[in-house]
Amino acid sequence: MGTGHYFWAIFYFASLCSASLANNAKINFREKEKKVLDQILGAGKYDARIRPSGINGTENLPTYVYVNMFLRSISKIDDYKMEYSVQLTFREQWTDERLKFDDIQGRLKYLTLTEANRVWMPDLFFSNEKEGHFHNIIMPNVYIRIFPNGSVLYSIRISLTLACPMNLKLYPLDRQICSLRMASYGWTTNDLVFLWKEGDPVQVVKNLHLPRFTLEKFLTDYCNSKTNTGEYSCLKVDLLFKREFSYYLIQIYIPCCMLVIVSWVSFWLDQGAVPARVSLGVTTLLTMATQTSGINASLPPVSYTKAIDVWTGVCLTFVFGALLEFALVNYASRSDMHKENMKKKRRDLEQASIDAASDLLDTDSNATFAMKPLVRHPGDPMALEKLRQCEVHMQPPKRPNCCKTWLSKFPTRSKRIDVISRITFPLVFALFNLVYWSTYLFREEEDE
Repeated sequence: MGTGHYFWAIFYFASLCSASLANNAKINFREKEKKVLDQILGAGKYDARIRPSGINGTENLPTYVYVNMFLRSISKIDDYKMEYSVQLTFREQWTDERLKFDDIQGRLKYLTLTEANRVWMPDLFFSNEKEGHFHNIIMPNVYIRIFPNGSVLYSIRISLTLACPMNLKLYPLDRQICSLRMASYGWTTNDLVFLWKEGDPVQVVKNLHLPRFTLEKFLTDYCNSKTNTGEYSCLKVDLLFKREFSYYLIQIYIPCCMLVIVSWVSFWLDQGAVPARVSLGVTTLLTMATQTSGINASLPPVSYTKAIDVWTGVCLTFVFGALLEFALVNYASRSDMHKENMKKKRRDLEQASIDAASDLLDTDSNATFAMKPLVRHPGDPMALEKLRQCEVHMQPPKRPNCCKTWLSKFPTRSKRIDVISRITFPLVFALFNLVYWSTYLFREEEDE
């Protein structure tokens, strides 16, 4: 056997020995972890029911618990139920002097537990929580780390559905503030105080996407509450959400404008097209009413008027006004026909009287002496005509009125109503849009 074979045999034997020693070292290290855990959490050595002492083991001072969280996702914001759902990683950190241990010259950085009932835990609860659950797939998403100086870090992943009272006066041009409140249930501030961890207490995932909202910013604050049983420590996070307006512009505002404009087509149809104008007005009115009811179905019944209520109410009024305009045109058309028939009858009667008078003059033309009256009777048409001419010459000349001159091109009242509506309705609707958008957009800027 050559020298090379001896060398490789010795190298292989040394590798096996080093691997065996490393495994034994790991086993011994894990056994030391077990001994440390038995030493600090053994039976009769640690009582999880007793609150840790204050700073530097002072019994009279409260236990300070530092809180931070990582906001993983916001699944929905429900306007009707006024709630929102979040998933977050929640962390608490405090110091328990009873859990100090030897770190074996820095090799044992911390001990890890998965059973929260082994150590004392703060009695924190979410005060505005409606529903919540822990995550247990594949294993419970929770851990406890105990550091050599007695510091305890508790981390858990939870999903919560939280109440979010909303003010919908500016809906859908509104901003909403949804809070996440955490408080102590049984320990007063004399025993337990929650504090936000310095630095960055609340972190939000970077690719957070919401379907109809944008998370503009978030603020941390304190909200201690006083009751008959004492003062309790409380923390809160205010999440400021801005509603995305583009969705509502496409789904609500533009369709409503189109319905209002379609209802104006009735003004350009002939007065005699009764079925077309009636069907157009009724169809647009029913469509507008259906869209309004659909919008209100997705919102809670509130006692105040929302911005969307003003918009849909005015649009519905315009559509209804277009239908009433046709009723007025129809009535004016029948009145014009009645007046035209009366004028025709009057002209026929005047023509008949003139013919009778001419016949009478022809029969009396052979008379020798014909006495002509010096003064004509009031009913004489020739006397009336001369009287009108004198009145015309006596009246002072008037300035020409552009509107009357333009309306004189349309002899019937029904046609004039249609022509005036073609101009009035768009102008009033444009004025309403100017007032509406300037009012609510300006009010939104004030609320910021």
